[in-house]
Amino acid sequence: MVAAMVSVSVVVAARNSAATLPRTLTALAQQELDEPYEVIVVDDGSDDDTAAQAQGAEGPVVVLRQPPTGPAAARNRGVAAASGDVLAFTDADCYPEPDWLAVGRRALGECDLVQGAVMPEQGTSAGPFDRSLFVVAESGLYEMANLFVRREWFERVGGFEAWLEPEIGKALAEDLWFGWRVRRGGARTCFSSGALVRHAVFPRGAREFILEQRRLRHFADIAEKVPEIRHTLFFARWFVSRRSAAFDAALLGCGAALARRSAAPLAAALPYLAMVAAATGRWRRRAPTVAAGQVAAGGLGGAALLRGTLRRRTVVL
Repeated sequence: MVAAMVSVSVVVAARNSAATLPRTLTALAQQELDEPYEVIVVDDGSDDDTAAQAQGAEGPVVVLRQPPTGPAAARNRGVAAASGDVLAFTDADCYPEPDWLAVGRRALGECDLVQGAVMPEQGTSAGPFDRSLFVVAESGLYEMANLFVRREWFERVGGFEAWLEPEIGKALAEDLWFGWRVRRGGARTCFSSGALVRHAVFPRGAREFILEQRRLRHFADIAEKVPEIRHTLFFARWFVSRRSAAFDAALLGCGAALARRSAAPLAAALPYLAMVAAATGRWRRRAPTVAAGQVAAGGLGGAALLRGTLRRRTVVL
């Protein structure tokens, strides 16, 4: 039974998460927190056993169900049913460490919004194209895999807003926009490396890895909506990452070498090649295949960024 008076509410939005949610809820049931807390799972229109898995979980779990309306609406629904003054968010494919709530709760003693650390789950050997999540600093993305916020700030900004509909894949950037609205309102924000969540590792092949780079086009939408992201996340303000800047330099160097019929401009490609070598060397026999996949992903990602730049008329490369 959920305690009548709780101080911390954990909200988990879930859709078709039956494979991972039980472990998430087990981790939440094992939290070492010396005050009452509740866990609210919002099943966002799943067509698998997500709701049943949540209803059968141990610990102080409340399960809500709604049609598939997206993570923003699901989290808002969860908060509406929550009773805690502290709101903690994680995802249905994340496994918080036992002291996660306690450490995050303490961090809110000096901040109004806390971004917690996220690392891939331990004991899993990830392949070169597999999907997981790393959060090692407050970059401005405000990933909901691990976020704490005071309820007063959630209510002050009006919760989550779904504003960007990606062409492919799941909903995007509702968490980023929430965090920046809180931050723009004058809230104190900080990062906690001790409030750690482990993220599941999902197998993925080269083709899926390469095609996912098409989502990079939306960084132009993000930069237009939140220009501050250029200073907290981007490299040299105009590049989505140091790697994309190195890829662009390599591409320009190759073009200049062809135009001038000289090998000298190819030196511009050396930083990018060094990055690829560093990322693929440990794969040994697979290294050429992994390197080819990374270069192809860089090309498709660069094209997506250029498409977004032209569409939004705001430069993100």
